Amino acid sequence: MAKKNRKRLRAFFLIVSVLTLAATAGVWWLLRQQGPANFVRYEEFGIDIPVNYSVHGIDISKFQGNVNWRAVKQMEVENIKISFAFIKATEGITRQDATFRRNWEKARDAGVIRGAYHFFYSTRDPLKQAINFKNVVQLESGDLPPVLDIEVHNNQSPAVIRSTARIWLEEMEKAYGVKPIIYTNIHFYETYLGKEFDDYPLWVAHYYQKERPRSARNWVFWQHSDIGRVNGIRTMVDFNVFRGDSAALRKLCIP
Repeated sequence: MAKKNRKRLRAFFLIVSVLTLAATAGVWWLLRQQGPANFVRYEEFGIDIPVNYSVHGIDISKFQGNVNWRAVKQMEVENIKISFAFIKATEGITRQDATFRRNWEKARDAGVIRGAYHFFYSTRDPLKQAINFKNVVQLESGDLPPVLDIEVHNNQSPAVIRSTARIWLEEMEKAYGVKPIIYTNIHFYETYLGKEFDDYPLWVAHYYQKERPRSARNWVFWQHSDIGRVNGIRTMVDFNVFRGDSAALRKLCIP
């Protein structure tokens, strides 16, 4: 009987030890994920880059001019390379980015995961804005979900901004069968959107500060700089990271 008790005690303490180690490892992983970003200066890219993240990307519009996408894809410095790009497609109810079609095709041909975004105005008809986007963007398997770029209030109330944004987002989900991504900064999100939109993936703009975006909710993409440089682009360009690995990025894309 005493031997059995000793065996049971040893087994008990072994289980406790394993659970303690697991909990410690879990806490360490959580702290590592939530701790300050580890920035490293890369002169080739012209900026400090948060190397805690393994998947990096850019976002562009007509202001980047004629992009050499193969040069963008081929650039790699100490495992830092461009894996995805968000490309401006439309703005308001009538505007369409002059370089979108070329960028859309060439990014895919170069093997860069692509996403399209719409610059939104709460003072314009959201249904017409959705039509503008749908007329321009044909999403395919492997593309990122459509993006609502919402960052100006135009003296509209939070209620108006929420209601019009919701219409555009719902139209996108109907059209493409995926939940769209919201792009904005933390102040705008917390002031004009808030918890009502917490079920949408968030792409957050947060520049020139060495800590992660200070947001109460999770984000998926972080636009951390607007002064980066990449081979194949003559102007400065926005840099982003994805909060996950390459497999998670592919999982986010349209099936």
